[in-house]
Amino acid sequence: MIGPSSSAEDIIAHLRTMRSEENITGMARFGIATENALGIGNPVIQKIAKAVGRNQPRASALWQSGIREARLLAIWTFDPAQLSRDDIRRLAADFNSWEIVDAAADLLTETPFWRELVEEFAKDEREFVRRTAFAMIAGATVHNKKEPDETFIAWLALIERYAVDPRNFVKKAVNWALRNIGKRSRKCHDHTLPLAERLAESGDPSARWIGKDAQRELRDPKRIAKLKG
Repeated sequence: MIGPSSSAEDIIAHLRTMRSEENITGMARFGIATENALGIGNPVIQKIAKAVGRNQPRASALWQSGIREARLLAIWTFDPAQLSRDDIRRLAADFNSWEIVDAAADLLTETPFWRELVEEFAKDEREFVRRTAFAMIAGATVHNKKEPDETFIAWLALIERYAVDPRNFVKKAVNWALRNIGKRSRKCHDHTLPLAERLAESGDPSARWIGKDAQRELRDPKRIAKLKG
């Protein structure tokens, strides 16, 4: 039985018993990195995370295994209050999949210095590290409810700057961040829609795609009606 006293080795051995080649093939179709995957669905991993609880040394050991499922379990059992900037930079150096990035982004926005990480990671040339910055913005618009709208409005300049990055996993995250800011409140929407419209007219193909896709959603009357403020 896996529980709070289980070691990283115990947990990994348990995960290996659930390996599914069929699921691994299915994950690959969604662009998930499967070189070190066991094919275990996220709801199962989240259930294990709840059973074992947070434990920093064990989470670090799980991460170091390189196994997809163990890394997700590490993300969901790290204590964000105990992560230093250097700890996070070391994690980011291993990012190799949009799925891992997006799970980690929610963890990182729980740290007290997450805003500085957004700025730092956006400037980073590595595709999955830069994606992390915009995944953090997208997630924080929903989860960090006490954050003032002004924080996100200020990041529209960052979105405009990196909208020209043509790499698929960056481009999609920039688009995600733009759309989520625009859906956060009426105030955010009022600042975001003009940027989406401007990007939609851009001569750069990546920026144009981001803008056109975002403006379709941000112009939706039903979505506008749901905005707060």
